[in-house]
This record gives sequence, structure tokens and C-alpha cells, in this order.
Amino acid sequence: MKILMVGEYSRLHNSLKEGLLKLNHSVTLIGNGDNFKKYPVDINIDATFFRKRIPFLIAKALHKIVKFSLVEMECAYKFYKILPELKDYDVVQLINENSLKTSPKLEIWLLKKFFKQNKKIFLLSCGVDYLSVKYAAEKKFKYSILTPLQHNPKLKKKYAFILKYLKKSFYKLHVFLYKNVEGVIASDLDYHIPLLNNKKYLGLIPNPINTDKIHYIKNNFNSKIKIFHGINRLNYIKKGNVFFEEALEIIQKKYPDKVEIITAENMPYNHYIKHYESCHILLDQVYAYDQGYNALEAMAKGKVVFTGAEQDWLEYYNLEENSVAINALPDSQDIAKKLEWLILNSNEIETISKNARLFIEREHNYINIAKRYLDTWNK
Repeated sequence: MKILMVGEYSRLHNSLKEGLLKLNHSVTLIGNGDNFKKYPVDINIDATFFRKRIPFLIAKALHKIVKFSLVEMECAYKFYKILPELKDYDVVQLINENSLKTSPKLEIWLLKKFFKQNKKIFLLSCGVDYLSVKYAAEKKFKYSILTPLQHNPKLKKKYAFILKYLKKSFYKLHVFLYKNVEGVIASDLDYHIPLLNNKKYLGLIPNPINTDKIHYIKNNFNSKIKIFHGINRLNYIKKGNVFFEEALEIIQKKYPDKVEIITAENMPYNHYIKHYESCHILLDQVYAYDQGYNALEAMAKGKVVFTGAEQDWLEYYNLEENSVAINALPDSQDIAKKLEWLILNSNEIETISKNARLFIEREHNYINIAKRYLDTWNK
């Protein structure tokens, strides 16, 4: 089967590609590498000219005045230029509702041409999109990435990237996609729940993790317990990093001789994963019901991850609380208590570490997940 994947934000498409290649399928990945994260792609359509210092400053000033993005235009032009070659694929899968990273009007225009020259088109819900943002805005989750904004409306500017999906132009893009795709696949419970009972919904297929490439790292307790906190400043508020920082302050004061805290900010993906390899505990995100990609890869390495691990997720996978991951609530004191429990009981770190690896092998193995995608596409 000839497969084209459009967009990459987390390494989901790369890992799925690796699984599909093992099953002897032909796979091409086109995207922009997600800016500073620099995920691998076969065809790169990222803006290069308007990323340079002077052109970028001009583009930024123009965007501020007239809300017109030269960076988006460059991405669109690069996709348009390569469009004649992107044809006759058996399956095309879009990473989300704004996979080309350009304006909705231009994206619709480009996708119309693109869809005509290919067969089956599928859409992933694995990041913010119209339905997931609408569901969160209506406060249907007990907490979500919109919770900080709902508590403090002054944060509205910080949420421009997320709230844009509720704009009329992005709603039109959403409607266009749902009319033209075969169906929509969710990657975890945060996207699965808003899609329940939707006619286009094909079900949840968990994130694929390459368990051949990612090896389990045996814990070493000869020195201090190492806690890693990775920060992406663009997502600082919606990931709930403030709760982690406050909890770490409590722990650092209480157990200065027992813990070592490692903090990293805005790193390319390859640097980021190397940076946390020596840690025992990794702080991922707060406002989630399920794990994102960073959390899953860390769990595959045997890290005890503070992330989304809500009751809905426990029930879905038939798990006990704190058995494979720690549910990080938007509560600094609660996070500090859970960290303290692990610091004082290193045997629990060892148990959760081994369980986490087994869970990833059982539920997220990239070849098994690739087979599930093939079954869904073929249906």
C-alpha cells in the first residue's frame, strides 16, 4: 500500500511510519518538522526564507498590523509547488485540522486539489481541533487545557493558537474536512471523548511507540532521586507547568539531600530525549486525561511520569491507580505529596518503572498499532 502522511507534531507519524515499513508498505511523510522540535520528515514544507532574522522581523510586523502571515504563505507555496507529485496514494492521513499550517481559506483551496488526486483521506484528532476545543470551552471535562483561561480571562492572548479553532474560518475548514474524509481517528482519551457519537468517528487507536528503538533504562539509586521537568514556553500555561514548579520548590526545600532537579527549556526533540535519560521521575503535563507522546516515550524508557492518568483512562485500560503512571492534578500540594511518596519509597519507583515499560509494550507497540491503522483504513 502507498501511504502519505501529512504533518508531524509529536513523532506519532514517524513511529507509525516505522511500523508500516516493517509491514512492507510504502510511506512518505510531508510536514514542517514542528519548528524548533525538528521532527524528521521526507518532504519539508517549512518556511525557510521568512525564518531568517530580517525577513522574519518584517513578517512579524506585517502580521501584527494586518494579520497576514508571510510564514504561512511560504508554507502554502511550498506545498503547492510539490502538489503535482503528491498523487495516486492509496491512503492519505492528515495529522490534524490545520496540517498544512496555513490560513483556513488557503488550506481548503490546496486540499481540494490534493484530495482530487488521491484515494482515501483520513484525519487524526491528536491535537487541538474544533471539536476538542469546543468540548473544553463548554466545560464538559472536569479540567482541560482551557481551565487556566476560564479562571483568568486575561490569559486570552496566550490562548490565541487554541481559540483560533473556534473562529468561523476554522469552523469552515472543520466542516470541509468532515465532508471529505473517510473518517476521523483519535490518538488518546482527550480526543476520543469529544468525538463519541460522531458519525465520522472511527475510534481510538493509541499512539504508536517504537519499542525496538526505545530501550528500557534500569534505575540507579546510588545517588539522589533525579526529577526532570521539561518546559516548552509556548505551552507553559496549558501544560500546567506552574504546578510542577511550585511542587518542586516544596520538595527542594524539604529534601535537598535526596533529590536532584533537572530543568530543560525549548529543546529540539533529539536533545530533549537525551537530557532526561538519567532521571527517575519525569514531570510531563497536568491538564490531561491521557498521556501525550513525550510521556509515552519516557514510560517506555522506564521513567515514572507525572501526566494525565485519570479514572477514565484507568478504566479504559483496566489499570490500578499509580500502577504505570502518576495522575498529575492541577494542585501543587498534591503533586508534592506524590513526589514525596516516591522519594521516600524508591521501591515504588522501581515497580512503576517496570510496569510502565510493560504497559507500552502491550498497548502502544508500533507494529501492532500500525496493523490497527491498516485494519481501519481498509474497512
